[in-house]
Amino acid sequence: MIEYSYTARNPKTGSSVKSIIQAQNQHDAYKAIKDQGLIPIDLKVSGSGGLSFLDGITKRISGKDKVLFSRQLSTLINAGLPIIQSLSSVANQTKNKNLKVIIGQVITDVEGGSSFSKALSNYPKVFSPIYLNLVAAGETSGTIDKALERLANQQEKDAEIVSKVRGALIYPAIVLLVMIAVVGFMLIEVLPQVKILYDGLPGTSLPFLTRALLLISSLTIKYWWVVLLTLAILIFLLTRLIRTVGGKRFIDGIKISTPPLKNLMMKLYMARFSRMASTLIESGVPLIQVLEITAKSVNNVLIEESINKAIEKVKGGKSLGTSLKGDPHFLELVPNMLSIGEESGSIEQMMSKTADYYEKEVDTEIKNVSTIIEPVMMVILGVVALIIVAAILLPIYGLAGNSNFTGN
Repeated sequence: MIEYSYTARNPKTGSSVKSIIQAQNQHDAYKAIKDQGLIPIDLKVSGSGGLSFLDGITKRISGKDKVLFSRQLSTLINAGLPIIQSLSSVANQTKNKNLKVIIGQVITDVEGGSSFSKALSNYPKVFSPIYLNLVAAGETSGTIDKALERLANQQEKDAEIVSKVRGALIYPAIVLLVMIAVVGFMLIEVLPQVKILYDGLPGTSLPFLTRALLLISSLTIKYWWVVLLTLAILIFLLTRLIRTVGGKRFIDGIKISTPPLKNLMMKLYMARFSRMASTLIESGVPLIQVLEITAKSVNNVLIEESINKAIEKVKGGKSLGTSLKGDPHFLELVPNMLSIGEESGSIEQMMSKTADYYEKEVDTEIKNVSTIIEPVMMVILGVVALIIVAAILLPIYGLAGNSNFTGN
């Protein structure tokens, strides 16, 4: 049993509850909390848990390592090797020392009589609920090799999409850094020289823009440590804020409501939901359990709430397509395809086609976002440069005007 610390909300009183619960895995802990009539908000392995000493190394296991682990293990099991021998072979081949340690412990647990899925559940930070449920379903049906192959495919597709989205944001990030560097250089190196030049000209009245930038430059140079400390405090507070329920809700809301990211992020979430649902249903996981897993795995609080509402409607006898229809956090194609799948008895195929469609749409949206962001960032960079240049040149034109006026 693993000890979890959790934060939950009591829907009757609206109060927050913090406590500890013991369960075989993260999914069981989540279910046990809900059985108490609470709404889970945060769930993690307790610092006093028996396996918490592995928390540090689990953070250093990449998605690529997990895909390789699943793919190799699937191939070996499909070839007829026993699970212990297959795990030993994968452990010998993996280059990630941290993953090798975990595989060794899993081998020990399986040799001690534990099921493979139960042994994996001791490492919730490495193996997600969707991973554990697919492995458990594969064990039950005797198709664990196929379950692992589906996992590898699903992880690869998800990683590919996320990589493309991050790649699209690299250019704006670089432009932003260049902008900050240029502004910093002008404030620290150039503007002080301008100040020395105009200080030697008595009776000169500097424009407001120049005086404002000179004041900022002077304060930045004199109180640089205050600037750095303020930035550090702001970054710290921001990172703390986005980890809170309200902060995460705010950020997730921005992702799906702010152009030009709105279309990209919505299609990304629809692709992720459809792909995970298709994979889980195809593996024989019950629909309610599929929805509970995808709700936590989509990684957006607002969409998670919509799925949880749909769960209650499905429990009440409604179809999933009908339950999601009209929901503002789901694109119309998803409930429509779900309804077709439910009527034809091929819901996993419909979800797979939906995932394929939205994955292609994500590629298109990435190109659209890049096309919009690049000129916008260049315009912003140009405006910032223009302001700084104007602050330097305006006094010169003012002096030239005064000289002409005096000469006349």
